[in-house]
Amino acid sequence: MKCSVYIATSADGYIATPEGGVDWLHTAGNPEADMSSNPDMGFKEYIAAVDCMIMGRKCMDVISSFNLTPEQWPYGDIKIYVLSNSVTVPPENLKGKVEMYSGDITKLITQLDSEGYKHAYVDGGATITAFINLKLINEMTITKAPIILGQGIPLFGEMTNSVKLINSTATAFPNGFIQIKYDVKHE
Repeated sequence: MKCSVYIATSADGYIATPEGGVDWLHTAGNPEADMSSNPDMGFKEYIAAVDCMIMGRKCMDVISSFNLTPEQWPYGDIKIYVLSNSVTVPPENLKGKVEMYSGDITKLITQLDSEGYKHAYVDGGATITAFINLKLINEMTITKAPIILGQGIPLFGEMTNSVKLINSTATAFPNGFIQIKYDVKHE
């Protein structure tokens, strides 16, 4: 089963402020830029290529805080698992949209694979790090916002091994964001 990452960071590699805020994503870059040729920087195309998602609890909390309407929900009807050892019930506004999971990540991937899922979107810093440490990530798309936060929650936590990134491609968007796509080669 393919597992990939699609995430945005600040130019200095943070996915959120120290308090978990991501509002800076909406203020970074040039708001006057003509983004008509790719307004979401490839997100809809990426979501169309995945059939399930695995995110961390903190990621779920951030999404829940947005109080998205059904029309704003960006994940369509893909199956979403939220990893948590402490929370067993999703927030009210995410009930029916996400399923909580506590347990071995490798077993979850095996289960999803046996159920016919082919491509998992992995989101959330700690979750991405855990998947990398288990050598489960095949591909990463990291979009760098033109802002330096100076501190915050880093994309990557402690790694058990170095990870080689290969076959990189980069896209510079008119608003100043730069997206880099990598294949992941685990040693």
